[in-house]
Formats: sequence, structure tokens, C-alpha cells
Amino acid sequence: MQIILMERVAKLGQMGDVVTVKEGYARNFLIPTGKAMRASEQNIKMFDAQKAQLEARNLETKKEAEDMASRLDGESFIVIRSASDAGALYGSVTTRDAAEAATEAGFTVDKKQVVLQAPIKDLGLHNVTVQMHPEVEATVTLNVARSPEEAELQASGKSIQELAAEEEAAAEFEIQELFDDIGAAQLDDMDDDAPAAPAAEASDEDEQ
Repeated sequence: MQIILMERVAKLGQMGDVVTVKEGYARNFLIPTGKAMRASEQNIKMFDAQKAQLEARNLETKKEAEDMASRLDGESFIVIRSASDAGALYGSVTTRDAAEAATEAGFTVDKKQVVLQAPIKDLGLHNVTVQMHPEVEATVTLNVARSPEEAELQASGKSIQELAAEEEAAAEFEIQELFDDIGAAQLDDMDDDAPAAPAAEASDEDEQ
């Protein structure tokens, strides 16, 4: 199906371009969302008549998006989730979760603006794209952790594997200290229970 783009669409073209796409893609997404119109003669004439107005409106919304993106880009948001010791999430982090985390931090982000290249199913730091405008995007980081403390450690550069190794080493150290304390206590008990050495017998000269 031939359509005329009402805004820039990634991998398709710029505003005003007439392109050919699969009918289902046009009917189910591009046309209902206002990103395109069927490229009929009437619609093309309508676009040409409104082109200057549409471009001006696009420029205005683009500037607003650029302002928002400049403040949002590079931000990090914490998402607390349950996970296994190996770091696998019990579920996944969705576009809704990302939008809610950004909104709670004071930014206006809709889940439809969040682009996930793949489902987030592990603890750690994940870069996520936020499409502020067809021509403007920002990149944020989702710090997915089991607790705020763990998120803070991850933000400092430690991976979940390093954190697990540190916890294991700390546990082994505590166990070793416990065994050392028990061993020392047993030695003290043995010293307390040992019989006192007999007094030296007086010499024959002392007895005389």
C-alpha cells in the first residue's frame, strides 16, 4: 500500500514522503496513529496545501522535545525487582515500568515513547531509548536491582556477579572467624581443666 508520511518514521522516510508499506502495517499502525495517510490523490493535495503549517508545527514540537531530551538524556532510574541469586528476574521490566520510573523522578514520559530493544530480564544497568519526537530521542539507564543498596553498588560499577562474590567471601570470612573463636575457646577450656603440677618434694637436706 502507498502512503504519505505525516511525520518522520524511522526506516521509512521523512514527512511528506510517499512510500510503499505492507497493508497491515499501514492499517493497524501508521494510519490510526496519525503517522501517515493513504496516498490518494485527494490526500496528497491536502498535504501539499497544509505542508507549511504541518512543518511549522513539527518544528515547534521538535524544539520542545529537544529541550526535554536535553534534561532527560543520561539520567538513571532505579527499578526494584525480585530476582534469583544469579540475577535473573522473576518476570521482566516493561516499557510501563520504565515510564513510571521516569515519571516518579519528575519527567513526563509515556510508555509508548520507551523503546526496548529486548525484554529486560536481568539485574544490572540497562540503556533504554526514549523517543521524545520522531526526530528526537534520549537515552536513559534503568538500574534494575533487588534493593536500593544494591542499586547504589551497581551504580558504582559493580556487577551482580561481583556483588555475589563479595557476599560469598564475607560469609566465608565470618564462618572462619567463628571456627577460630570456637577453637580458641576450646583451648582455654583445656587449660582450665588441666591438673595443677605437684609441688616439688623437699630435699633430704631440708628434711634434716
